[in-house]
Amino acid sequence: MTLGGLLFRIGAGLAVVAALTLGLWLYARGWAPARDQYPVQGVSISADNGQVDWGTLAAQGTDFAYIRAADAAGRRDPAFAANLRGVRAAGMRYGAMIDFSLCRQPSDQATSFMTTVPRDNAALPPVVRLAFDPGCKARPGRDQLLSDLNTLINLVEGQAGKPALLNVTEDFDKAYDIGSGINRTLWMDGNFFPPDYATKPWVMWTASDMRHIDGVDGPVRWNVVAP
Repeated sequence: MTLGGLLFRIGAGLAVVAALTLGLWLYARGWAPARDQYPVQGVSISADNGQVDWGTLAAQGTDFAYIRAADAAGRRDPAFAANLRGVRAAGMRYGAMIDFSLCRQPSDQATSFMTTVPRDNAALPPVVRLAFDPGCKARPGRDQLLSDLNTLINLVEGQAGKPALLNVTEDFDKAYDIGSGINRTLWMDGNFFPPDYATKPWVMWTASDMRHIDGVDGPVRWNVVAP
């Protein structure tokens, strides 16, 4: 085989690989679990998603939305009020979420939530998201973590008037075994494959954190409810 022929074959092979990679990426962008398996599906939204066209989201079958109220740094989400108005106007179910921090007092975190989220009997249960924040290097012992988390949960639940859900990432759960430490409903993460890392069954699952859907710029966290 001539050098030119070899280079042609290598180039053709690379083109095939590039085409397959692009095809998989495009498939992943639009993928969601089948509705016959998971009838109730929705999104997590924050200021990071920019301006949201809630009517378009609702028209595409988005059943519910969780809206971030405060991040792990204690900042109230600047888009929360606008997103809350939008999701209500679209007629979707909605709830509020707070990102838990290992570096801040639980009472201070709860204050950020309570001063952002109005009391609302129509809202879904509040969510506390448990994920390691790259900006926080603290790693308290499990007993201290569970104590702090219980303080935050009790304050958030007092505001919401209903039990909270815990959205726990795999690495956080492996470090602290949240499922066996706190008796609350679990929401787990896992792109494309149902998660199995918790010590008890999950009720919600973030099936993809890369889905693109009309009405939102960029990827969204796409969540499903266990049937």
